[in-house]
Parts: sequence; C-alpha cells; structure tokens
Amino acid sequence: MGKADRNRSQSARARIAAQQAARRKAEQRRRIIVFGGVTVVLLAVIGVIVGLVVAGSSGAKQTQAGASSGPLPASIQSDLTVPASTLTKVGIGGSVPGAIRSVTGSPLTSGGKPEMLYIGAEWCPYCAAERWAMAVALNRFGTFSPLHGIHSSATDVYPNTASLTFYQAKYTSKYLVFSPVEKQDINHKSLQQPTAAQQAVWNKYDPSNGYPFINFGNRFIAGTTYNPQVLHSLTWNQIAADLHDPTSSVALGVNGSANMFTAAICKLTGNAPANVCTTAPVSALEGHL
Repeated sequence: MGKADRNRSQSARARIAAQQAARRKAEQRRRIIVFGGVTVVLLAVIGVIVGLVVAGSSGAKQTQAGASSGPLPASIQSDLTVPASTLTKVGIGGSVPGAIRSVTGSPLTSGGKPEMLYIGAEWCPYCAAERWAMAVALNRFGTFSPLHGIHSSATDVYPNTASLTFYQAKYTSKYLVFSPVEKQDINHKSLQQPTAAQQAVWNKYDPSNGYPFINFGNRFIAGTTYNPQVLHSLTWNQIAADLHDPTSSVALGVNGSANMFTAAICKLTGNAPANVCTTAPVSALEGHL
C-alpha cells in the first residue's frame, strides 16, 4: 500500500471513530434526558401522594377536633329550647340522684347577678354530655349566640360523642351570668385558662380539678349527672330531635339533668322567672336541693 492509500485509510478510520464517539455522546445525553424526565415525574407523583396524605391527616384532625365544624344549624339551636310540657313529663328522668349537692361559701356573683361557673374540656366525654343539659336549662333563662358543634375525644370512653362547645359562646340573661371555661381543646392543648378567682373556687370545691365542674353561685355544685352512653354514636340532629321525645333515653338523660339544673338556678334567682321556676317538676326539685 502506498503512502497516499495509508493516509486515506487512517483518515477514514479517524472519521469512523469520531462518528462512533459522537453517537455514544448523543446516546448518553438521551439517556440523561430520559432519566431526568422520569425522575421529575416520579418526584411529582411522590409530591402529590405526600400532599394527599398530609391533607387527609389534617382533615382528619379537623374533623376530630370538631371545633372547626362551624355554628350548629339553626334547627339544632332551636331544638335546645325544649317545651315545658316535655320537661315536665321527663321529671328527673335518668339523672343521677344526688348529683347536685349543696355547698357553703361566699355568694358567687358577677355584675350584681348570681353566677353559674362551668369548667370543662372539649375532649372530655362527660363534659360533652353535661353541655347538652346545661344548654337546655340555660335556654330557659336567656339566649346563646350560635353555639359550635364538636365531638369529644376519639380515644376516650364514649368516643366521638357529638356535643357543643361553650368556647367563645355569648350568653345573655337578665337573671344570671353564665361563665364557661373550656380549659383544653380536643387534643388536650390549652384553650382557655380560669381566672385566679375561678381557679380558687375550683380548688376549694374540687381539689382534684376534675372535669366537668359546675358551680351554681357557690350554693350548689355538680359534675357528671347522667350517663353519656345515651348519646354515644348519635349525631347532633338525632340528639336534638330526641330531646323532644320524653320517652327517649336522650331526653331522660339530658332533660332530667336540665330540670335539676333549672331548679338550682331558680334557687339563685329567687324563683325568677316565675313561668319557669313554678312549673313542675322544678318547684318540687327545689325542695330536694
């Protein structure tokens, strides 16, 4: 082979080698682009999944907390006003005898009116039950601003009991002052703190600081007055409707305790208003306090 032929052969091999190298680089770039695209897609999918999990967890927490459920529907709020005839038929119902006991101490008042103090927690299932009874009784003496619906703790006894919260509730009455303190939220986190005076009253009459604590003007105190079991697994609507059926277990529990609370309040207000305090069974129950 002559020198010219050798040069042409070497030049051809060099071109082929250069072309092969170029193809290898192009293939590498293509793979990088494909791999990068897949990675981006996978990261996007993972991001969506994580977002859904977080959103679901947050939603579950809000549902459990219940305080985010918003104001109770007007129909339920209206059902908290139970006709006197229904309350009369219930009597003491399923309430616990002796659940309200008399105490001695300086009168608890606010703004010249007798004061009813409640200290509880949103997670507490026993508080969940007592709020229904307090709301029914207090509606006979005044009015609430729209109350909010909640559920008690999902991990306590009588889990997820439908109830209402007095947190940030406004109550107006010309006969008494209602001072509610929801000390903890559904997750046991601090929500409201009693004043020093309220804490002193709580310490005096219940050194264990148990929930619920209900004080009627430092003349009577109560804790759990009926079995929360009667509310278990029921919705707000079902409970509200059952309040008007004097034969239902809900009415026997809630309204029975509400009658006892009404009698205690009437003791504070000097039997005012008369159209509440002189009706059966309130007048009779006053004689047992």
